[in-house]
Amino acid sequence: MGFGAVCFEGNIDFTEKVDDFCHPLFFILVYIKNMDNLFCEVRTIDDTECTYVSAEKLNINLTAEKVSSDQLKSVYQITLKNENTKSFSGVIHIKVARAFSNPKFFMPGYMYNRNTADMPSSGRKAFPRIRKGGSKMPESEFFMTRSDRLAEPVSLIYGDRKVLGLAAEPGITRGFSCNINDNGLASAGYTLGYENAPWLFVQTATVKERAPLTSENTFTLEAGADFSFSLTVYDYAAEDERAVYEAIEDVYWQYHQAPRKIEGMDSKKAVSLLSAAIRDYSWLEEEKIYSGFVYDRPDGLAYNRIPSLTWTNGLAVAVPMLMAANNQNDEKAREQSLTFISKMINESYNPDSGFMYESVVDGKYTARGWWYDGMHSGGHSSYLNGQAIYYILKAYANEKQKRNIDHSDWLDFAQLVVSKMNTTLNTDFEYPFAMSEKTGAGLEYDSMGGAWFLAATAMYELQSGDTTWISQLLKTEEYYYRHFVSKVECYGGPLDTDKAVDSEGILSFVRAARILHELTGHDYLLDHLRDALYYEFTFKLGYNTEVTVRPLSEIGWSSCGGSITSVANPHIHPMSSTIIDEMAYYLKFRQDKYIASRMEDTIGWGLQTFNTKDKEYGYGKPGWMSERFCFCQGLLVEKYPDGEIASTWFALMAWAAASIIEGFVN
Repeated sequence: MGFGAVCFEGNIDFTEKVDDFCHPLFFILVYIKNMDNLFCEVRTIDDTECTYVSAEKLNINLTAEKVSSDQLKSVYQITLKNENTKSFSGVIHIKVARAFSNPKFFMPGYMYNRNTADMPSSGRKAFPRIRKGGSKMPESEFFMTRSDRLAEPVSLIYGDRKVLGLAAEPGITRGFSCNINDNGLASAGYTLGYENAPWLFVQTATVKERAPLTSENTFTLEAGADFSFSLTVYDYAAEDERAVYEAIEDVYWQYHQAPRKIEGMDSKKAVSLLSAAIRDYSWLEEEKIYSGFVYDRPDGLAYNRIPSLTWTNGLAVAVPMLMAANNQNDEKAREQSLTFISKMINESYNPDSGFMYESVVDGKYTARGWWYDGMHSGGHSSYLNGQAIYYILKAYANEKQKRNIDHSDWLDFAQLVVSKMNTTLNTDFEYPFAMSEKTGAGLEYDSMGGAWFLAATAMYELQSGDTTWISQLLKTEEYYYRHFVSKVECYGGPLDTDKAVDSEGILSFVRAARILHELTGHDYLLDHLRDALYYEFTFKLGYNTEVTVRPLSEIGWSSCGGSITSVANPHIHPMSSTIIDEMAYYLKFRQDKYIASRMEDTIGWGLQTFNTKDKEYGYGKPGWMSERFCFCQGLLVEKYPDGEIASTWFALMAWAAASIIEGFVN
């Protein structure tokens, strides 16, 4: 296949300065003949103006041979040849582009539609948000990122009932891009070499300007040499946004790598190690709470308590610990768990609002936890209250099944709070994100955080047999499905991401869809459960990134099977391990090799991501596990004592370990 140039008349300035940062205008100068919408451009290492120009202009010749094609994709063997008498070093950018009336971008774990850049953004946290005309951090018309920032190596565009995009081999010398205004088109790209442009988002509080090209992030092609690689181009009809799952699943099978296996490790041993660590080191007997962080210092253990009702501590620890204790006949762990559950039921209730206080500050129950200043409206949290009631009811079911004990007071308490939850629905049948501490009235909506009320109410009906709210629950489930899940854009789960698109919020919906199917048997709820799982899988790594930062780089740690927290918190944490049982539930009714494989990845990831011996992860004792696993350049802010950057937190975090336990003991 040959090449032709689209030539522009007159002088063209390829560099534009906007609000103190420069970016490529992406003028399309070269295209591959007979292959619609595929373009190429390059930037050299000595270019300080952030300029991409025609590959042909710099004598980089490209040829493409179609290897295969079907209704979903075409696979090409791309060959680059340096026709110069000196070597080329820089970034080579190949992209697909097309005019769309309303392009939505999907880069797994990184970009979902616009990452809500079509909403007001004043005062919001910094994470990539693509917007036409955007030029002020964190909004831009384009983004480029190193490939390992993505959960799968693919960049897709949905619009006008079509999916367009491309995929290729990931690596720390490769990258992907998206652009909403590529000379009037929308484009998705793949790069040899990479840029983090216009910014590198290390975390919401740490954003780095576009860096100069160096030998570390450029691709080199010697004089006269050529280089070949496989490029998959997706171009197919689509009913709606969920059609991107076809390409993402296809990419998964192309590049899938299983997580490492630890000899002799299985779920039973993992639960024993993790639960013993929480029991022996996280429980604070005098305060009757679990510590959020436990540090193993030379002078002894140190604690950062951050007590919370659930989510990052509290019932998210106590209930999986109760389940493990009942499986293992561990009376000490069971007593700790029961003590905490009773404490929350007896002490955290706010009679003014009808909800539970989410934290303890200076010995007093309060709604003002460590996350409070990041909220817009303050108040009680539906995420925490809904999750708390769900977990209390899960503990109720476990005690009844394993011990034949009926904690009727737990059920009565759940009914009290669930009744209040169901007074807060708006006319869309959506639950609130935040509620008034004084009255319990809904203050803020439009988020997946409220879906925990859906899961809690469904769980109450399952355990109590009371079907008071079942018809309303089905309407609410349908709302969350249509408004968030089917659009592949679930935002507003956790309280610390300023309603960024995330993987946490879907976990409540997954539970709710499963329980509602148990209650009603409606087959469409299995469809919704499947779509919710497929959404969560867009955050789940399907391959093992090349980690270069200690301690993860030293121990062979695998990223496959771990899920990225959100587009704002670019690290892996283990919360998605809590829905292994929901994956298994779906597979009881339907065969799905994709869900089955993703479930095996999730199980495998959980078996290899904690200490099996002292200081295996650079800290702590056997069974110790933190929540932070830096699989890419994101969230690399923790440091060793000598200042060296570290790829994990050096602390036992009970909720993280409990997430693995919950997945394994269901």
